[in-house]
Amino acid sequence: MISVYNLKPKFQALLKPVLEFLHSKGVTANQITLVSVLWSFLIAAFFWFADLNSYFFLALPIGLFIRMALNALDGMMARIYNQQSKLGEILNELSDVISDFVLFLPLIKYEPNSLYLIVVFICLSIINEFAGLLAKVVSSERRYDGPMGKSDRAFIIGLYGLLSFFGINNFSFSPYIFLCLILLVSLSTFIRLKKSLSI
Repeated sequence: MISVYNLKPKFQALLKPVLEFLHSKGVTANQITLVSVLWSFLIAAFFWFADLNSYFFLALPIGLFIRMALNALDGMMARIYNQQSKLGEILNELSDVISDFVLFLPLIKYEPNSLYLIVVFICLSIINEFAGLLAKVVSSERRYDGPMGKSDRAFIIGLYGLLSFFGINNFSFSPYIFLCLILLVSLSTFIRLKKSLSI
């Protein structure tokens, strides 16, 4: 299934020099994870107040690209430098759910016509991450299948920020967009659960 997540190996290869630099400075995987959560709150704050200054919308595409890098780096740090731990796994899973929630919450402010659909989408996104984690419980393999997994959702919200910066944010058809997103994230959850049962 098509997903931004499929680009992860190439993205990780580009981040290798950054990883080596951070490791040389004594930075740990758990520290990167915590910074990623704080970074998500900062992006969300800029997003919430972007109606005061349109440049704040750029925090979404730029900030989320950096967040994706941080998410890749913490996993690479833990795996390559043997920093894997139960605490790290808990922090990693919680950070994804918390970040998704705070980053999509401001949409309620900007898309009041899609209020209920946005709430449903946020809830289903949390369930989607839970389904990926549940797969590890039953099959010992964490599932990241798309469409509309974590990376795809980050791409969508980043694109929303970019369009809003250029003044393209009066979406009279936004309910249909969020309905499509709901269907895609539901499909992703179904695929994750189905594959976890077939392994």
